[in-house]
Amino acid sequence: MTETELRAAVDGFIEPLLGVTLQEAGAVRGLRLADGGLSVEIVLGFPITGYAPQFQAALEAHLRQQGFEGPLRVDLSHSIPAFVGNRGAPPLPGISNVVAVASGKGGVGKSTVAANLALALARQGARVGMLDADIYGPSQPRMMGLSGQRPTTRDGKSFEPPSSHGVKVMSIGFLIDEEQPMVWRGPMVTQALTQLLGETRWETLDYLIVDMPPGTGDIQLTLAQRVPLSGAVVVTTPQEIALLDARKGLMMFRKVEVPVLGVVENMSVHHCPACGHESHVFGAGGGRAMAERYGVPLLGELPLDLNIREQADAGTPTVIGDPDSPAARAYMDVARKAAAQLAFASIRGAGSFPKISVEDD
Repeated sequence: MTETELRAAVDGFIEPLLGVTLQEAGAVRGLRLADGGLSVEIVLGFPITGYAPQFQAALEAHLRQQGFEGPLRVDLSHSIPAFVGNRGAPPLPGISNVVAVASGKGGVGKSTVAANLALALARQGARVGMLDADIYGPSQPRMMGLSGQRPTTRDGKSFEPPSSHGVKVMSIGFLIDEEQPMVWRGPMVTQALTQLLGETRWETLDYLIVDMPPGTGDIQLTLAQRVPLSGAVVVTTPQEIALLDARKGLMMFRKVEVPVLGVVENMSVHHCPACGHESHVFGAGGGRAMAERYGVPLLGELPLDLNIREQADAGTPTVIGDPDSPAARAYMDVARKAAAQLAFASIRGAGSFPKISVEDD
């Protein structure tokens, strides 16, 4: 094959996670044919630590089908673009992408997913922060192993957020006693969140993960409109009652023109540690059916596992507490798919995401 033919073949390779060709993604930065071998330089828009072997194998299989038989060398790196989905909100200085992790109702494991998503992105090479926006039930200080810590300040005007496992974390839970209830009305909550977001010295971040309060009320809507969100991840269980509320959450983001990056089905299946029996405690396939109905990706199906709960309670979420486990690999996969969806959004723009019309039944 000539160099021209090889370039066309490389340009035409559909990146498995982005779903577009490398040419459409603008990812091919260099190509050189020497001594019968091919060397290519690829820059993707999402963190790639741990992804290189999978990417190279897929590209090599594609080139073999096109007739290339020589050795292949891939220099893979990433450059994460900034993207704001809801254009009305001003971008935050130094923060490229703000991702909301939301649920229509409580009790579906949203905060656990948010913590592991943030940690997974950090392990894959991204600069990550976490804002615990669940004012009434802040759980990230404990989950991230930061219980009892307080943010510091250099100038008396802004917070220096504590860090855990490479992730910067800010939460109202750092500023109050762990057992103190937050008896606040909606406007007080949104004002507090605005201050936490804007008065924290995040420095430079590729992703700020926002652990949203559960539900679709005034607080959630205000956050979705005021915060420069790049996209949202909706967490649900397969249970129909949870799916009803999750659909409302998904439609809320669509109404304010925030791209929905995908659905995470949590507590999908339980594997008995004694006998290995597989049990769908909350039903099966609900998250997949919801994703298909609304034309968004199913980012992952996560297990109902005692270890996940114990690791979160201990301040070492699964991605850190047991990084080689199947559950940790599932979280890593969810993070990579969500980041790839954001990269896709930056390529095509928010308008490329499917739209739905909301009608009264």
